[in-house]
Amino acid sequence: MIKPQASKPQPRTTRSANRREHSSASWAALAVLLCSSFGPAIAHAQISLATIVDQAQRNSSAVKLATADVRKAQALFAQSKDVYIPNLIIGSSIGPPSIGFPVNQPSIASATMQSLAFSYPQRQYIAAAMAGINGASLALKDAREQVALDASTNYIELDTVNRELQAAHDQAEFSDRLIKIEQERSEAGIDSVSDLLQARLTAAQLKLKLLHLQARAGSLVAELATLTGLPASTIVTDPASIPQIPDVKDDAIPTSAIEAAQAQAKSRQLQAHGDELATKIRPQIGFGAQYNRDATSLNNYNLYYGKAGQKLKADSFGAGFSIQIPIFDLMHRAKARESSAEALRATVEAEQAQRQNDVQIATLTGNLRELDAVAEVASLKQQIAGEQLKAVQSQLAYGNGAGTDPGAPPQLSPKAEQLARIDERQKQVDAIDAGFDLTKVRLNLLRALGHMDEWLKTLSTDPASASAAVSTGAETRGAVKPQ
Repeated sequence: MIKPQASKPQPRTTRSANRREHSSASWAALAVLLCSSFGPAIAHAQISLATIVDQAQRNSSAVKLATADVRKAQALFAQSKDVYIPNLIIGSSIGPPSIGFPVNQPSIASATMQSLAFSYPQRQYIAAAMAGINGASLALKDAREQVALDASTNYIELDTVNRELQAAHDQAEFSDRLIKIEQERSEAGIDSVSDLLQARLTAAQLKLKLLHLQARAGSLVAELATLTGLPASTIVTDPASIPQIPDVKDDAIPTSAIEAAQAQAKSRQLQAHGDELATKIRPQIGFGAQYNRDATSLNNYNLYYGKAGQKLKADSFGAGFSIQIPIFDLMHRAKARESSAEALRATVEAEQAQRQNDVQIATLTGNLRELDAVAEVASLKQQIAGEQLKAVQSQLAYGNGAGTDPGAPPQLSPKAEQLARIDERQKQVDAIDAGFDLTKVRLNLLRALGHMDEWLKTLSTDPASASAAVSTGAETRGAVKPQ
């Protein structure tokens, strides 16, 4: 018989290595467990309304275009002022000797400075450029407000649809119970087949409504993902981040869009006035200076211009002012007529924007009053449906107290409870819909009255939502919650 050999004791270094490997494996298993435990919570973290608005403004093409217009206006303003600052240009005109009479100045290096010293039209151009910056800045503000309005409306509607989905799921459960009850009553001969079919029709209608809500929720998520640039899987609404919309006041202030149109009209008017002044008999003074380093060894300048036995000097410098007075200039006159027509068009567009905004305010104010009444009616219907449900449940539990005398109303069946539950949830959905319609009109009216920016300032930063947005790889300043 072969005896098993006794195992040799392992070296101390091997035992230490085994302990380290076991410890590393334990920590790795713990890390995997923690990631699996908190991963879904991080993946489905809620994103606040302000984060959505901020990301939408960062990602918006309209905002980027408006920002580019602001930079262009700033560059035009700098250009209109810099004409008074002398520029400096250096160059050289080295070349082979000319044949015959010299045709160019024999400078191997030259420096030229020139600027505008005085001009009546230029002051108008500078003022027009300043008004253009103001108009572009207001247009940028208007673009940001419009993006914020679109993002806020979609976000609030998504939150509304999510609440309606919860009620629709409850209705689906109630309709399934109703079908089961009707199936049993039909088999027992208490109810007819038509009652069972009616219950199935109700369930089918509720299923169709549920599918419609799910499709609408998916569409809103896709729209928000397109607006913000965030992954659609990370867009989960946070109802607590939606601030209360204040009561709409009657005092209207000019919106950013109207102020931008008025500023652009003023800029066009100043531009037209400057072009008109350019046609008047008024002087325009300019300053100029030039230095040349000449060389006559590569040309024949001394042959034609040098005195006998004397060469031309190598250095030459000149400076002075130039005065121009327009006497007859058809081109600038036509330019002035063009600028005047553009100014008239911009003025009319600003007036038209004001009138359209006034009409929108009147329309939204009427809609707000009507929807406020609709929301009140829907709320009362929901409360009535809730009380009716309680009455049905009470009768099912204790009876209706009519007894079994002839002519007494029959006792309620279990299907009455399910029908009451379905109706109560439907009234709840109607109330939610009416509330969203009222919210949407209030937001649009706030923007039309010029108070949209005040509502946006009620948002504050929430670090938790910000970290969730940053974890998706998107550039986010932070999420928010209502103050």
